[in-house]
Amino acid sequence: MTETHPAQDGTRRAVRTPWRAGFQRGGIELRHLLRNPKEMTGHLGNVVVALVVAGLVGDDVPGTRTPMAHLVLAGFAAYLIFQIGLLNLPQMLVTEREEGALLRLRATPGGIPAYLVAKSLLVVVTTVATLAVLLALAALLVDGPLPQGPAGWVTLLWVTTLGLLAVVPLGAAIGAVLPNPREALALIMLPSMALLFTSGAVLPLTSLPVPVQQAASVFPLKWMAQGLRSALLPDGARTAEAAGSWELPMVALVLTAWAVLGFLLAVPLLRRAARRESGSRVAAGIRRAEQSGVPA
Repeated sequence: MTETHPAQDGTRRAVRTPWRAGFQRGGIELRHLLRNPKEMTGHLGNVVVALVVAGLVGDDVPGTRTPMAHLVLAGFAAYLIFQIGLLNLPQMLVTEREEGALLRLRATPGGIPAYLVAKSLLVVVTTVATLAVLLALAALLVDGPLPQGPAGWVTLLWVTTLGLLAVVPLGAAIGAVLPNPREALALIMLPSMALLFTSGAVLPLTSLPVPVQQAASVFPLKWMAQGLRSALLPDGARTAEAAGSWELPMVALVLTAWAVLGFLLAVPLLRRAARRESGSRVAAGIRRAEQSGVPA
């Protein structure tokens, strides 16, 4: 029988521990989310907005027989993934940084990877649940689109997965460098809203000027929305796309590139933010929040 060297066993435990700790922490945060009516209302509010907008939109997508409401719902589905990863996550990270969470992680072996695993689990479950609620209510209330056949469900699954991988690490990287929770929302909301209207999420991309289309194609939201449209809309709707097709290989390539970039940025930036934290810095942040009347 081959004996396990103590050093090897310790290395294996070190590899496993961040994942185990991350899933445990993520489970705790999910329970806290379910017990927080304010946060739950925020997520459900986004679903309501999408349904109201879809209910008010008439006509078909130009050049197709696809209802414009279906295009809007597919776009909002992509934006919900984008928003949770790139808006909600940075705000959570900045708030917890100010409360001293990163300071505690600095002294914990494997703390940063476990923290990222926990946040990723929280975002994935929240996103999938919100997306499921949106599609189910849309189908029931406004005759919304659902994937057509097994291929459509597979496309919905991999586009959602790659979309999350593209925005969650990027959101973590942004959260590591934003100054404080009060400025975080202002700094990222305006660019995000601009992308919502320029990425073909709520308007056909071909109705926008060509330079705008080219600029939007750099960012992941455009490709997430296009991938979800391919899963949720009939194949005839692809004639309204800028390239006249769904370009699914390009969707996969761009989202994978953003995922790699996000992971390369997130861990070092979080480690740098943790190194910069100190007890006095956290205390000063709490005092500033109290003076401004905003909870830290």
